[in-house]
Amino acid sequence: MSAIALYNRPSANFDAKVAASIALLRQSAALHPALTQASSLGAEDMVVTHLLHLAGVESGVFVLDTGKLHAETLALVAKIERRYNRSVEVYRPKVEATIKFVKHHGEDAMFQSVDLRKQCCDIRKMEPLARALAGKDGWITGLRREQSGARADVPDVVQEPGRVKINPLADWTWGDVWHFIATHALDYNELHDQFMPSIGCAPCTRAIAVGEDFRAGRWWWETSTKECGLHVQALPETPTQGQPA
Repeated sequence: MSAIALYNRPSANFDAKVAASIALLRQSAALHPALTQASSLGAEDMVVTHLLHLAGVESGVFVLDTGKLHAETLALVAKIERRYNRSVEVYRPKVEATIKFVKHHGEDAMFQSVDLRKQCCDIRKMEPLARALAGKDGWITGLRREQSGARADVPDVVQEPGRVKINPLADWTWGDVWHFIATHALDYNELHDQFMPSIGCAPCTRAIAVGEDFRAGRWWWETSTKECGLHVQALPETPTQGQPA
């Protein structure tokens, strides 16, 4: 069964949510013109990219290619570029840092301890994110309150040091996301059809079973909070400068 057939269940006020999200994006663009979307290429982020298109907001879109993403995930970059006639900026970790980490801890370091897993996330996600946000006064995410307990209080807008974080889907349900995808015939990650609602790096993602938490398939061997750091700490006000690589 496809994810659309399984999850397409909009809220009663779905249309109002869409309108509110578009209004938030337009207002945010007016207040913070140097905007960019952080896309994980998951279902929510495909929705956000299309909302930006509908809102007429000329925001950048970037992807963090950790070097460990599924082929199905990376395939969406070209689809976004074709559909919206725009370039997606791809940021990768610094080669020297990844080589050094793997040399000392191995390719499967993330399974050895939470500390090593977080070090891997820092190298492959956090440092590239700082480069991606350099010079930006706002970034847009696909965070939703329903995703996990750790995100239950996600506001529409968060003031961070030097920039704002905009969460236009904060009050959307999973059913809303998939109704929007179906309504607008959006491309989405094929792995969503394989019971992977939250998709990250290939070694750190598995399918979930009926009744499991939305993010149970992420770092499933850990019992701590299922986060990599992207959305649990503020970034430096003046991150390291750099170019997509």
